[in-house]
Amino acid sequence: MAILRPSTRARQAVALPRPGTRSLSAAIDVQIGAEAAFALLCAVEKWPVWLSFLRSAELVDPSAALGPGSEVLVRSALPGDPQQLFEVDHFITNYQLSLVGAYSVRRRIDFRLERKTTRCKLHARLEYPAYGGKLAMLYDALRVARRLSTQLEESVLHFKHLAEYNVNAKDELLADF
Repeated sequence: MAILRPSTRARQAVALPRPGTRSLSAAIDVQIGAEAAFALLCAVEKWPVWLSFLRSAELVDPSAALGPGSEVLVRSALPGDPQQLFEVDHFITNYQLSLVGAYSVRRRIDFRLERKTTRCKLHARLEYPAYGGKLAMLYDALRVARRLSTQLEESVLHFKHLAEYNVNAKDELLADF
């Protein structure tokens, strides 16, 4: 009897989208509707729960709803400054949430939901600059990109479990987790 594993694939992009930029992506099927999954994506303060490379995330203006132009302050393990400001540049309800670095357009965090019948598929992409020429790109591929690729793969799996647990939760104390 074969053991079925969830389809998580994080891969390092072979072709760089722009010179000096590293791109990582991962995708997973989630057994809930796109509306519920997107609601969890919009809970910015909960990102560190399932995105393992983030230490904290918060809206700069917590009284405003998340939408185009919203600013998100992120403390992360991404290469560069540990505290970075991102701005929501693409926001399509129940489909796409994309953030771009406020001071560097080479930094991007992108989430896209692909609606299936009663489930959806989460596509996550992470882009960051890798400065320093060919030697630095090689070092980045061997050390930083490999670690981040693994963390991104684990993060989408955590999202899947968190989203499916929230839908099936009976305990009210944990349902808002």
